[in-house]
Amino acid sequence: MKARASIKLVQDLQDLKRSLATAREQAAALVALREAEHQRQLHELALFERTVGQVTPLAAAMHAELRGAKPTPEPRQRQEDEARALHQSLSDEFDVDSLLETDEALSYRREHIGQEVVRKLRRGHWTLQAQLDLHGLRRDEAREQLGEFIRLAARTGLRCVRVVHGKGNGSPGREPVLKHRVRRWLVQKDEVLAFTQARASEGGNGALIVLLRETSS
Repeated sequence: MKARASIKLVQDLQDLKRSLATAREQAAALVALREAEHQRQLHELALFERTVGQVTPLAAAMHAELRGAKPTPEPRQRQEDEARALHQSLSDEFDVDSLLETDEALSYRREHIGQEVVRKLRRGHWTLQAQLDLHGLRRDEAREQLGEFIRLAARTGLRCVRVVHGKGNGSPGREPVLKHRVRRWLVQKDEVLAFTQARASEGGNGALIVLLRETSS
């Protein structure tokens, strides 16, 4: 046991000796690098003086510190939000009458959409996938909810939805005010390709069937 311990101690001492030698070599190499860098800087300085000649440093008082006025911060995010809201806003003054098809049930289609699309829409060619009921809402509430409903429906890939605006029987003078406004708002939505009055079984003249753009997957 003592012999083994002695051998182990000798090995440890040899390892320590090698570690110390390696550390000394690394330290010497670092000193040599620093000295080489110092000599390089002296050489460049001497070369500069021989090339340029005598140089007189500028006095501290001759230094000028230029400070430009900081630009006024621009509320870009707020401006972008306002521009987006303005783009998406729906006007009550939009003239929709000239865009409606005056057939047995007022309908609408964009210029590149054929009449056959409206006929298919009226016959129930597309399955109804969602519905928005605007009964009892004030004008601003109805406009906001309709815009959000159409936007989300198109974003999630829905093609055919129903918007229930009511027949106006409860309005003053039994005038279907919301009915006319909903048509006006829908025409202004880029997501809307066409719409037509619902069939009797789907709400009749108190609702519209709306066809939305097909989103790319």
